[in-house]
Amino acid sequence: MDLTYKICKLSDLDRLVQISRQTFCDAFEKDNNPDDFKDYVDLAFSETEIRKELLDKDAQFYFVYWNDSLVAYFKLCEFASQSEDYGDRAIELSRIYVLKDFQGHAMGSHMLQKIIAIAKSKRKMLLWLGVWQKNPKAVRFYERHGFEIFDSHSFYIGKDRQTDWLMRLDLV
Repeated sequence: MDLTYKICKLSDLDRLVQISRQTFCDAFEKDNNPDDFKDYVDLAFSETEIRKELLDKDAQFYFVYWNDSLVAYFKLCEFASQSEDYGDRAIELSRIYVLKDFQGHAMGSHMLQKIIAIAKSKRKMLLWLGVWQKNPKAVRFYERHGFEIFDSHSFYIGKDRQTDWLMRLDLV
């Protein structure tokens, strides 16, 4: 599969907000309280919030293209930008989303190979992520790629406290 990757810049803000909102809503809206969900999306994927994240020197967003079409994106966080402190030799895969129309083409696997290559190029020893425990399909996907559950943390959609499994892949 011939995917291309582009590091997002501030000039990509509008497209990044749009794909972030769309993919998150497609993935999780049906499983959450509508009011809590709307409030969360309006805050977490606002222009103001995404702009702040884009300007964070320790976080990078990547657009993923297939045949010149934007089909996915992911976000990597290092150092203090990680949502949990696993040290300077760790990198967090904070977000990875494929547009609904392009799912089922093994893009996630190809993207994960690219993410691992980026992490290794940054001399990281640990790639980790959080995945909702009520998303067994995603958990199995990561397990097939060598990730293991090692902890959990809380994630809030409005007032709804949810649990994310923390999964890790050792890179050495």
